[in-house]
Order: sequence, then structure tokens, then C-alpha cells
Amino acid sequence: MTGRKILVLGGTGAMGVYLVPALLRAGFQVLATSRTHRETTHPNLRYLQGDGRDMAFLSSLLSNLHPDAIVDFMSYGTEAFAARRHLLLDFTSQYLFLSSYRVFADSSTIPLTERSPRLLDVCDDPAYLATDEYALAKARQENLLRESGLRNWTILRPGITYSHNRFQFGTLEANTVCFRALQGLPVIMAREILARQTTMTWAGDVAKLIVPLVLNPEALAEDYNIVTAEHRLWSEIAQHYSDFLNLRVVETDLATYAAVVGRLPQIRFDRMYDRIMDNSKVLAATEIAQADFMPLRNGLERELASFKKHPYYQYPDFALNARMDRATGTRMSLAGLPLKRKIRYFLEKHRSAK
Repeated sequence: MTGRKILVLGGTGAMGVYLVPALLRAGFQVLATSRTHRETTHPNLRYLQGDGRDMAFLSSLLSNLHPDAIVDFMSYGTEAFAARRHLLLDFTSQYLFLSSYRVFADSSTIPLTERSPRLLDVCDDPAYLATDEYALAKARQENLLRESGLRNWTILRPGITYSHNRFQFGTLEANTVCFRALQGLPVIMAREILARQTTMTWAGDVAKLIVPLVLNPEALAEDYNIVTAEHRLWSEIAQHYSDFLNLRVVETDLATYAAVVGRLPQIRFDRMYDRIMDNSKVLAATEIAQADFMPLRNGLERELASFKKHPYYQYPDFALNARMDRATGTRMSLAGLPLKRKIRYFLEKHRSAK
């Protein structure tokens, strides 16, 4: 193996599957963690089987490998991140932390820049602030990096990112959207969400933005929105899913949608905001132009065509499907499912009827 060593924690996820080959093309030696065993013939790629969130596994990796940079796709609670903050920072020259655009509050000043207000700093809902919900956890972890006394970190904030098996619609994931579409079943979506603007970035473009920041001294102690500047209404995205996946959408009011789907903080503190992003800082740092990005419609067409050839659903939520079927007057096929899942489906659908 040649080149400087980059450890990618979560290298087989939605963004990792594009980042790893991009790093290899840039001449880096890549070490990627994976929960499952993986083989590779690439001389500069090595998969490391284990859970990147496990402290013992992580400590052993870092003490033995001493990577030049770490790109961290893991998701942590704030307490867990605080326990490993210095471990991650002390064993590398640059720690690239994947935060999220969701840290930002609703703002009358759009597009959202790196200096836009964060929910953690301006939200006045004490019940929400008492939680460690995803948007708050990411902001608190950003603070922990800034307060570390070190400057070898870089904060990366992707928006909604679509990839091989990652397709989001409102707060629904691929294991609901694609699962139901390919069964000919509709999904519900709130009219209020459909009327909002959002930003969705192809994972290949996210990787393209990350690579020039790796081991870039100008990126140390900086934060970047790693997103496209293209933004669309959720209703436009619904049409893309209809065109390329034959997805049918049944419009509902927000209360019905929330009752069926849950995810109330994500609905209230993200999907009900207009998410129009500014990416000028990262474009200047990487010398990439907005014209180089994959247009959303083209990207979804490409990734969904690939998905339909080899459909894969990670952990379909049968309780959610039962509630969705109750709301739309449909019923998913239970053929071939274990008895326990069939029972769960029927019980949830019956409860939903009360």
C-alpha cells in the first residue's frame, strides 16, 4: 500500500460507498470499517470488520494504524461522542466530523450559510432542548470539537443525501418509499411538507466535495455545508419518484401524517422548514463549480434505475406499513413473511383502527 492513510468510519454507508473510491482515485490509502466481512482486490483499500462506534474496536484501530486523517460517518449520542472526542483527535492529523444541515434553525435569511443560527442556540422549546435529538446532538458535538483546545478538526454538514439504497421522501426512508412503490402501494405525505423547499445532494457529489478537504491545512478548524445549491419543492420530488419508481402519493393533513409516521421532531424542526442551502464556502475551498453537480432529477433517475435492478430493503418497518395501509385503505403482501412479522402487522393495523 502507498499513499497517506485515511480511515473511513462507516465506509460502506450511503456516502461512504462513493467516498472510498473517490479517495482511492486521489491516491490515498483507504482503511474502511464495515460491520460485515468484505473483500477487495484494490491494493490501496483494506476493509476492517467491526463496529466503528465500539470504543474497544476504535481504540485498537487508532493505536495500531495511526491514520493521517479520519472521516467519521458514525452517529453518536452526545455523551458517547464526548467519551471518544480526544481519542479521535489525538491519533490523527485531521478528524473530519460528519455533522448535518439539520443543526440549522428556521431562518428568514436564506440560503443557509455556515453562520446561520442553529437550533441549539435559538430554539425556545425547553422540552425539545431537554432531548438529545439528532439535530441537537450534532450541534452539541460540533461544540465539543470547538471546545477541545485542538484545531485538527473539520466539520462537514451534508444535507439530505441520496445514494444506492438511500432515498428519502419527507421523513420516510427507502425501506418504506421503495418497498411500497415496488409493491404498487401508495405512501402518504402531508400537504404542508409538499409545499416546502428542500435540498437533496447526490452522494457522489458529496464525496467530490470531501476529498479536496482531506489533509488540507486550510480546512482545519473550519465548517462547510457540503451540499448542492439546487433546491426543489417536496412536491417536485414526489413527481420524480412517480416518474422513476411509479410511487403513488396520497396527500394528507400534517396531523394525520405525524400520527401515522411519527418522527415529530424531524417534522417540526426540519421538514416544515424551507431548506435552501448556500455552498459558496465549500466551492471556494475545493475549486468545484455548481455546474459540476448532478442535477437532482438526473441523479434520482440514475440511482433508482440501479436500485430497481437489485432492490434491497434494510429492515422494513411492518408496524409503519400497517399504519400506512390503514390510512390509504390498502394492504401489503405478507406472502413469505415469518409468522411473527405477520402478527405484528395485523396487531398494528388493528390498533390503528381504534
